[in-house]
Amino acid sequence: MAHRLTAPVVLPADPACSVVRDGAIDVDDSGRITYCGTAADAPGEAERTTAKDGILLPGLVNTHAHSPMVLLRGMGGDLPLLRWLREVIWPTEAKLRPSDVRAGMVLGSIEMLRRGVTTSAEMYFHAEQMAEAVLTTGARAVIGGPIIDLPGLDWRALLADTSKWIDADGLRWGQGDRIELSYAGHSAYMLPPEALGAIADEARQRDALVQIHVAEAADEDAEQRANHGSVPRLLDEVGLLRGRLIAAHSVHLSDEDIALFAARGTGVAHCPGSNAKLASGIARLPELQAADVRVGLGTDGPASNDDLDLWEEIQLSAMLARLSTQDATAVTAADALLLATRGGADALGRDDIGALEEGRWADVVHVDTDDPAFAAGIDVPDEQLLGNLVWAAGSRRVTDVWVAGEQVVSGGESSRVDRGEAQANVAVASDRLRGA
Repeated sequence: MAHRLTAPVVLPADPACSVVRDGAIDVDDSGRITYCGTAADAPGEAERTTAKDGILLPGLVNTHAHSPMVLLRGMGGDLPLLRWLREVIWPTEAKLRPSDVRAGMVLGSIEMLRRGVTTSAEMYFHAEQMAEAVLTTGARAVIGGPIIDLPGLDWRALLADTSKWIDADGLRWGQGDRIELSYAGHSAYMLPPEALGAIADEARQRDALVQIHVAEAADEDAEQRANHGSVPRLLDEVGLLRGRLIAAHSVHLSDEDIALFAARGTGVAHCPGSNAKLASGIARLPELQAADVRVGLGTDGPASNDDLDLWEEIQLSAMLARLSTQDATAVTAADALLLATRGGADALGRDDIGALEEGRWADVVHVDTDDPAFAAGIDVPDEQLLGNLVWAAGSRRVTDVWVAGEQVVSGGESSRVDRGEAQANVAVASDRLRGA
């Protein structure tokens, strides 16, 4: 084995959310995990050992984001969803240059890595620039350029561009499979059924994931609901639920919709922070979980959230589920942590990330426990330790991050990119977009 990471606590994110005391993670030269368990049971001698205090856990998985929108952060922040899109966001996005998207994605990626988010599912324009940015920071991303029907945007051409890119470069590429290409149909209300069916056909031929916004606001899909009964029913009619699909938001679902998602194996990206800020509603997380729907967490964009900190979504997912059900046991700290790790990987149809298990990529996060959140120490009962991590610590003590075994955050800062320069690049682009 090439490299061994050790810590007093390792959280593998297995289905039971086990707490491994005095743990070790072995990583081979390709960046894959070969062992995760107690250090005493680790096989053989490692060529190199990195001993950390505190906690090691899997890199978090952000199942829905528009990270280049760091460029638009704070714009129209007090408007409802559809006015925010039509009056502020879409007119500003019409001015975007490819270099703007690259600058925004670099900074967004740095922001996520510094908070322990190693994978994000991205839907945004100039997808090739997003891919280059992620390869620069060393993160991991599932990327799709939005397929949308708007004046000046031909959904057929956008769909063809995605298919050509996948056919030319393959679904996954970059060292350690850093990039996965996907189809990104914006939504049922921004695309005709013909387009949705065409996306389903193209994606199924290539076994590619489809990202799509579903039932986010109560009034956005009124026509689709009237004509088809619900958005999930429409997606099923056109064939989208018969392939790999991640349904972002999925706030306004009926019992029948949830059962349909469960039957089809559809993934859901639950975005509680954005849903709350835009007053879109509270998704039915306990019901989704009870039906065994694959659910992960998403931040949505940094202009609708307005951050990319998935630890906040961990907290909000549990808090809003408890509040909406009036049940303080509805979602536990362990449940919420699994949503951001193993659950996110499952929702994206990925069995190579989201957990510290043999064969998965070594995407690992170190949390320093020298903090008031852990003043009682880490030799407390497992439930208390997980509670302190989720409810009290959050992202502020993330200090080191590895992706495919490569350290990409050290001492809380990117190991690859100058954060100050990245912020300055975004400031210049944002000034131009605002007309400053």
